[in-house]
Amino acid sequence: MSACAPTRHDRTPRRSRPRRASGVKSPHSPPPTGGRRLRIAGADVSASITVFLIAVPMSLGLALAVGAPLEAGLVAAAIGGIVAGLLGGTPLQVSGPSAGLTVVTAELIQVYGWRTTCAITVGAGLLQILLGTLRAARNALAVSPAIVHGTLAGIGVAIALAQLHIMLGGSPQSSVVANALALPEQLARISPAAPLIGTLTIAVLLLWPRLPGRVGRTVRRIPAALASVVIATSVAAVATPGLARVDLPSWRSHALPELPQGPVLALATAVFTVLLVASLESLLAAVAVDKLAADRAGEQAPLTSPAPPRRSDLDRELRGQGIANTLAGLLGGLPVAGGVVRGSANVRAGATGRASTVLHGVWVLLAAGLLITVFEWIPLAALAALVMVVGVQMVSFAHIRNVHRHREFPVYAATVAGVVAFGALAGVAVGVGVAVIVSLHRLGRTKITSTEQGGRHVVTVHGQLTFLAVPRLTRALGQLPPGVDATVELDGFFMDHAAYEAIQAWRGAQLAQGGRVDFTGRSGSRIAEPAAAAHSCCRPWTPWRNHHCHDRPTLPADNSGATDSRPDSGSGSGTSPTAGAGRKGGAHRLLSGLSSFQRNTAPLVRDELARLASEGQCPSQLFITCADSRLVTSMITSSGPGDLFTVRNVGNLVPPPGTAPAGGGDDSVAAAIEYAVEVLRVESITVCGHSGCGAMQALLKGEPDSGPEKPRTPLWRWLRHGLPSLERMASRRHSWARISGRLPADEVEQLCLTNVVQQLEHLRAHESVARRLAEGTLQLHGMYFHVGEAQAYLLTEGSSSGTEPDEVFDRVGTGELERTGV
Repeated sequence: MSACAPTRHDRTPRRSRPRRASGVKSPHSPPPTGGRRLRIAGADVSASITVFLIAVPMSLGLALAVGAPLEAGLVAAAIGGIVAGLLGGTPLQVSGPSAGLTVVTAELIQVYGWRTTCAITVGAGLLQILLGTLRAARNALAVSPAIVHGTLAGIGVAIALAQLHIMLGGSPQSSVVANALALPEQLARISPAAPLIGTLTIAVLLLWPRLPGRVGRTVRRIPAALASVVIATSVAAVATPGLARVDLPSWRSHALPELPQGPVLALATAVFTVLLVASLESLLAAVAVDKLAADRAGEQAPLTSPAPPRRSDLDRELRGQGIANTLAGLLGGLPVAGGVVRGSANVRAGATGRASTVLHGVWVLLAAGLLITVFEWIPLAALAALVMVVGVQMVSFAHIRNVHRHREFPVYAATVAGVVAFGALAGVAVGVGVAVIVSLHRLGRTKITSTEQGGRHVVTVHGQLTFLAVPRLTRALGQLPPGVDATVELDGFFMDHAAYEAIQAWRGAQLAQGGRVDFTGRSGSRIAEPAAAAHSCCRPWTPWRNHHCHDRPTLPADNSGATDSRPDSGSGSGTSPTAGAGRKGGAHRLLSGLSSFQRNTAPLVRDELARLASEGQCPSQLFITCADSRLVTSMITSSGPGDLFTVRNVGNLVPPPGTAPAGGGDDSVAAAIEYAVEVLRVESITVCGHSGCGAMQALLKGEPDSGPEKPRTPLWRWLRHGLPSLERMASRRHSWARISGRLPADEVEQLCLTNVVQQLEHLRAHESVARRLAEGTLQLHGMYFHVGEAQAYLLTEGSSSGTEPDEVFDRVGTGELERTGV
């Protein structure tokens, strides 16, 4: 539930808090994405070390997997960290050698050689810069997720098969199919040393995060990738000293790019392939890192409503990746891309900004110059096993379940098969082709059923209504008896002109013979109101407005939005809006609204209400507000059934204890407070006033003359509980309430604000509330809702708790909660 008055936990006084302009961020605000200075926090330093310990063995393993010089992996990791970290649009994403490009890079090295592959990387980087400048990054995500995940899965299969040969002590073949065919021969001449070291690496890699107990929690701080390589290296140094190990050549012999030589079309295809795979992998990783950062912020503040972290600037991210790839190619490094493995490790390690990414690149750069001797102790079988696990993990069963649930598995499977059989670019083309075929098949496949429910005929159309479905549609509609009540459920998003004309012709015939027809969309929601009404009446998200759109006739529209203006049966009552006048408009509206609820809303909430009925209510808040019809508490607090225990009365008044007359006429509010606090154990109580309150206006005008012949009315007997608010506003001992630094617009608004503060004082006088406040298990909040602005304001912490004289209502923003005390 989105709490209407979330809780602030820091108790810093308002006057000592830094101003927004000072650049100090709130605890759950997103990491800073701009600024000229690189701020380095302690959490960034520790996170950078964690990512560095993961990146080094991964970079060496990927370089080994593609057949590139091993130092090329370290060059790519350093450039990806420093350059992409500084210039990219996703502060917490960590870039480096790309697992998704492993198969592509290996093929390029085999065909063109290493130096030409570096030049191809430069070309791909320049194109990335161009596309980022043209703001094309967001369009790259328009590719079906089934194709993207299928491409990565196919590449993962290729990586795993190739590295399996190295882990078994052999050498990989030139293609995935060749690797699969050569595997039996490799198993026949296996030597035990390399497989044992590889198996040990995999075992440590998988079991390390699952070590139990206090010791396990301590050692799990060491990354599993580093632990597996260190343990395998130590065992190999003692047990198999002759095992093949990492051989890092001197930096003096490091190869730089050369001008590419070969067919222009083939080279252009290679550049485009690197561009496509690297860009998609980076952008998808950026989106994934955004989600991880948002989840982390939610876990850190479970009782608050923090502003969601900013989305990545994908165009800037693409430009940053392009600059990194350009430099990596020029300096003889592997292609660079953002990685989910490194990025997720960075987020989980507590990084707060891009400083962690940049520092990780600095550590890699230092290690490349100072730890060459240490790296040369690592067995090749350990690195191969590490990369093989990465490849297997790229085949995600979660992704398979998702694409299967969305009926996209044929696209996914075709893409995987295409990548495995023909390569990454051809696999993407195969996936796109299958996706087009599946879409065309769905467009032409429409299921039409007809049933009878309680004397009313229901025709359900699943799928899109095109001219291909018109014969079946007219046949199903023609089978209905003339003049019957019917509902047509259109479970699709498209209707062409031929289908529209067929439905309208049938509908006109039914109406002419005394029938009544309703048209609904998915889950029973009504569709397609007349064009004039659509402009001046309700939107689909405002069925509660006084215009009462559910009383108006609704007709199906064609795909261009055209509608028929002939009279309809309304919401199923068989009458036009004017015909309902004889039924007393209020009763008609009530009945129509109830009917709309049963048809549209009840199917959606029935399960949740059934759960609440069996488990009982357990609201977290007591919400005391005015009975004004313009206040829709569930709307302004984004709450649902079971969330709020609500008390509404004229003027949102809370009578102090002991003010009830002999008859107990004012005990209802006190009873609700006692029940909410003592029985339901709510965590907070909110008093909510609003603009233009009629009760406050009446108080300002004063009580009409009364006497023995004209006794005080029930309204004025109730409004006497608002007199302390009048006295508070006139008192010199209390400062005037204000809204976000401004004075109230008029005396009515002044009294509305003051009344909220006064009723909070009345609340504290209730014994049950005072006891819970003393225990620290209950919090009070003041709220003001400006109806005309549709804007909520929350009372500052000092005023809510009664510890400070300031009475300031802070505006609640959409992106960041601009408040001080709640």
